[in-house]
Amino acid sequence: MMNIPNALDPIVSAKTAFGEGIQDVILFRDETTLVVAPFNVAKVARYLRDTNGLIYNFLSDISAVDYWEPTGGISGRPARFGVSYHFYSMLYNRRLRLKTFVDEDEPVVPTLTTIWPAANWLEREIADMMGIKFEGHPDPRRLLMPDDWNGHPHRRDYPLGYETIQFSFNSEEILKHKPFAKE
Repeated sequence: MMNIPNALDPIVSAKTAFGEGIQDVILFRDETTLVVAPFNVAKVARYLRDTNGLIYNFLSDISAVDYWEPTGGISGRPARFGVSYHFYSMLYNRRLRLKTFVDEDEPVVPTLTTIWPAANWLEREIADMMGIKFEGHPDPRRLLMPDDWNGHPHRRDYPLGYETIQFSFNSEEILKHKPFAKE
C-alpha cells in the first residue's frame, strides 16, 4: 500500500532542507506557495522534483508579474517583478507554487531547462515579454517579438500607443473625431 504524504510535507521538508532559503510560506485556498530568493530557485525546484514523498514531477507553467505602479513604487512587494513556477505531483495529485522576486535593475533568475526541458519556451516568452533574463538558458533569443524590437510589451511601464476606447460615457467625444464610427 502506498503511503500518501500529508499536504504539509513539502513545507516541512523544504524548510528542513533549505532553512532560511525559504523566505516565506503562503497557504491560501488549499494552495501552497514557497517564496525563495532568486539564486535558490533551481536548487529548490530540483529538490521538489527529486525528493521521495514530494515528487513534483510536472512543471505546468511559469508566469511573471510586474508590480510597478505608475505613481512610483512597487505596490508593497519586495521587488518589481515576481516569477512563479507552478508544479504538479502526478503521483500525489498535489500542486505547489514556487515564487521569487527580482529587481528591475538586475532581473535575473537561473534557468530550469536543465531540470525541465519544457521550461525552455516558457522562459523565452517571459524573457521576451517582460525582460527577465534566465541565467544559463540554452537559447535566449526572442520568441514572439522581432529581434530588433525595443522594449518588453508586458511590462506595466511599456508605452501602449492605443486609441481611446468608446464607452457610453465618452461616446460623444470619440464620435467628434471619428464620424465614421457612428452606428
